[in-house]
Amino acid sequence: MKNQLLLLLFLGFLSAVNSQTKTDLELTDIFNIEFVSDPQISPDGNQILYVRNFKDVMTDKNLSNIWIINSDGSKNRPITTGNQNDVYPRWSHDGQKIVFKSNRQDERMKLFLMWMDTKEIAPLTNTPKAPGQVTWSPDNRYLAFNMFVPKTDESIIKMPSKPEGAKWNTPPTYIDKLNYRGDGRGYIKGGNMQLFTLSIDGGTPKQLTDTDFDYGGPEWAKDGKKLYFSANFNPDEAFEPMNSEIYELDLGNHKVAALTSRYGPDDTPKVSPDGTKIAYTGLDDELLGYQLTELYVMDLAGGEPKLLSGTFDRSIANIQWANDQKGLYFQYDDKGETKIAHISLSGQVTDKVKNVGGLSLGRPYNQGDYSVSNKNKIAYTLGTTEHPSDLAMSDKRGTKRLTFVNDDLFSFKNLGNVEELWWKSSFDQQDIQGWVVTPPNFDPSKKYPFILEIHGGPFASYGSVYSAEIQAYASAGYVVLYSNPRGSTSYGEGFGNLIHHDYPNHDYEDLMSGVDAVIAKGFVDSEKLFVTGGSGGGVLTAWIVGKTDRFKAAVVAKPVINWTSFVLYADGAAFFSKYWFGKKPWEDPENYFKRSPLSYVANITTPTMLLTGEEDYRTPIAESEQFYTALKLEGVETAMVRIPGASHGIANRPSNLIAKIAGVLAWFEKYKD
Repeated sequence: MKNQLLLLLFLGFLSAVNSQTKTDLELTDIFNIEFVSDPQISPDGNQILYVRNFKDVMTDKNLSNIWIINSDGSKNRPITTGNQNDVYPRWSHDGQKIVFKSNRQDERMKLFLMWMDTKEIAPLTNTPKAPGQVTWSPDNRYLAFNMFVPKTDESIIKMPSKPEGAKWNTPPTYIDKLNYRGDGRGYIKGGNMQLFTLSIDGGTPKQLTDTDFDYGGPEWAKDGKKLYFSANFNPDEAFEPMNSEIYELDLGNHKVAALTSRYGPDDTPKVSPDGTKIAYTGLDDELLGYQLTELYVMDLAGGEPKLLSGTFDRSIANIQWANDQKGLYFQYDDKGETKIAHISLSGQVTDKVKNVGGLSLGRPYNQGDYSVSNKNKIAYTLGTTEHPSDLAMSDKRGTKRLTFVNDDLFSFKNLGNVEELWWKSSFDQQDIQGWVVTPPNFDPSKKYPFILEIHGGPFASYGSVYSAEIQAYASAGYVVLYSNPRGSTSYGEGFGNLIHHDYPNHDYEDLMSGVDAVIAKGFVDSEKLFVTGGSGGGVLTAWIVGKTDRFKAAVVAKPVINWTSFVLYADGAAFFSKYWFGKKPWEDPENYFKRSPLSYVANITTPTMLLTGEEDYRTPIAESEQFYTALKLEGVETAMVRIPGASHGIANRPSNLIAKIAGVLAWFEKYKD
């Protein structure tokens, strides 16, 4: 009895210690969060390569190394180390070597070869630009890849010679292309993605193409005599951004022949194991805002393409042939969850794996990855609301989680609980899915301040995955709702196109109905409601405060405020005007302005902060500046936060993500009481 009493006391002591030492997440914990990406299972299915991503608090960089693990979970260890970026590991077909990219030698990303028996590493390239998508030849002797080849832009401005010793300004930049800027790229320099081959014995990469068009990642024919790729060879390709085809390149004579010929995108060619068929994704372009990506198979000997996914109301991604050639594996999003499925050559779909995700650290977007072995073992990124992506493996015996890369952090941290919630939209009774996140140590008898967080896109989706941003808001004491209003993907083409040429509009009712559904649960203080969102979510946040004053404060991140200026200033002008509006701004100015949050600025009374990266070329910071000035002119309490060096993604550095979260919370705290 005495011993039992001592044991109970000891266990109680341990429980007390654990409860005392467990703390809520802090913003600096973001530097300690790791995640797994790009799992590559060996051809025989016995080992898995994966990228382990981490952060360096001293240099404020996102870094990565390559690890390897047996498919049973044993012998988990790194095969590269150091404060660098080692990415994109790819097995040779015989499983004896891998190729990967790294900036270990300098800041340039190069190709390296590793022999798996000795782990010796040798550099393969020393090119000014980084190789793109890389594939092994069937005999494991060569690599094929695409890579950007610069080309000097011609200028009609000819400056006279300056006197010796004179210090003149840098010559003017002459631009004559429609697409002259790209988000995350800055002002685009002349050149294109071209195709190359390279012997694994080293040497100079052999350039196969030299045109003024971009070539997609190559796929080898099984006899090693041809490459297959996707490209948009239209003379007006800048004005037809979606119209690509599948091509073959003969390595003997370098002749190029088209395999497809319809109006619409055809991408990601994949050759069957026996080399007789080619699968690819694409669609018949109907100029809709949201269009499902379909799966096709074609005999390489000739014949018409066969649509496999015609009855499947979800977009197909990341296709990989099954080794028995009776079908393909693919990835898709369904009601906020990413899954891996198999589709037979007759079109029958069978789900294989769920809970694929965890690659979006900041916000809870559905992003995941996988690979398949010759024996149909599946390695994939496992993502849940409790942790970012870990490595998992699935076979006929079931699924198994193989890594726990954040247990050292999360075992001592309290997380907000995430609960799925469905409601009816007040506009038309559409079913809307969302997730409610409650603070750590949540007490349902209390009243909590509330944040509505809105995803971007707008053709995108949130899901049941971990989000550092959402968890930070919960740790600060807020109940958070994130959701997928109309227009979100993963619910079929019909739901996605409810906002076709009608965005923003009735997504407002979808979101407000969700707010009401959470308030009805009884633990939200209806006098302390806040709203924020980024990109498309920034559009909707600005739209919301123009429609209602029920929120105490708002943070509008990287928004579109004026559709006319956006279409003419963002990267992708041809796409946005053609697919999102159907007309150019001067052809339909009334509609452009009616759908702009700027049109409602006179209605706004909600204190509203703007937050945007200074190098954002997707929703340029000029949009935020317009809204800021307009709100100032209307006497609305406002502020503008500019993130130096950040593009549309903002969180290109860990501290930028922290800055965004800190900015949102600071603004809400200012108006909470």
